[in-house]
Amino acid sequence: MKRSFLYSAFIMALTVACTRSNAGTETASPSIDVAHAVTDSITVYNTYPGTLTANNSVDIVARVSGSLTSKRYSDGEFVKKGTLLFTIEDSKYRDAVNQARAALETAKSDYEYSKTQYSSMLNALSRDAVAQIQVNKAKNTMEQSAANIKNAEAALQTALDNLGYCHITAPFDGHITAPAFSVGAYINGEVSPVRLATLYEDAVVRANFNIDDKGVQEMLKGKDALDLKLDSIPMEFAVKTPHNYSGKLSYISPEVDPSTGTLQIIANIDNPDGELRDGMYVNVKFPIMTLPHATLIKDASISTDQLGKYVYSVTDYNTVVYTPVTIGETVQDSMRVILSGLSPDDRYVTKALLKVREGMKITPVMTE
Repeated sequence: MKRSFLYSAFIMALTVACTRSNAGTETASPSIDVAHAVTDSITVYNTYPGTLTANNSVDIVARVSGSLTSKRYSDGEFVKKGTLLFTIEDSKYRDAVNQARAALETAKSDYEYSKTQYSSMLNALSRDAVAQIQVNKAKNTMEQSAANIKNAEAALQTALDNLGYCHITAPFDGHITAPAFSVGAYINGEVSPVRLATLYEDAVVRANFNIDDKGVQEMLKGKDALDLKLDSIPMEFAVKTPHNYSGKLSYISPEVDPSTGTLQIIANIDNPDGELRDGMYVNVKFPIMTLPHATLIKDASISTDQLGKYVYSVTDYNTVVYTPVTIGETVQDSMRVILSGLSPDDRYVTKALLKVREGMKITPVMTE
């Protein structure tokens, strides 16, 4: 009787202990932040390497010979159109101008004299005082004098041009390089133009890049949906610039280069702060297609192991599931495109990733 009582008491105590243990297990499910995968319309970009070139560039050259007498700018500075950049010794070119002007005055004087002579010959011919051949000779002399005036005017213009070349100005606004010659150096520009510096018109720069054949096909398929995006193509640089830049599509080559299978593209970039320079490397994020119903999750919720990328999804029974995913690009600063593995409205763990594991029961805390 006593043993039966003790056995019953043991069974009752064991039942109470198990009940308490189960209750403790249920309340031990950790609270974990969870969010729904969302859908949104996003633009897919491919990144291509490119280089920047100034919208316009020109070599500043000397076209006359003489000593370089002055340089009127600071190396690398921004100069305005018409700014005097260099002067070259001009004494012989001033002399040439004076001589050409004197020759022109002589030609004009000769013409007036020959014109008077011709008029006199015509009067004499009307009185039969001279022969026709003499009139013709006077006319030829007058016409030659008129031609001499034109030659003298051309020679004067050439002399004035050469004198003008002694003062070299900027043909447009832009940044200018250091000079190729020091002041005092002799420049022999009459034989062949001699480069003195290079001027870059870089208020607008051009991003030159090439996209592959696959990118060409994707672009052509999605072109109608990309018209607005092509006005704001993101640009990234190896060294982050103080300002963000985007370009506007300005040129698509009409042909694919058969040797490389690529298509040349140019985008113009406004450069109001002068931070972008000719020759810089750039990564161009070129829009390829639009996904109207892309699946997005928080980029920070994605982990990596030997098999690739994965997330912890959460079932309707609040059980954690190891879920491999295929990812796309980052959008909206912190969201990642999921190409496969999750569907819209699937739940996934957003924080405390080290605290969860496959098959674990959790108490979801929904976040946005």
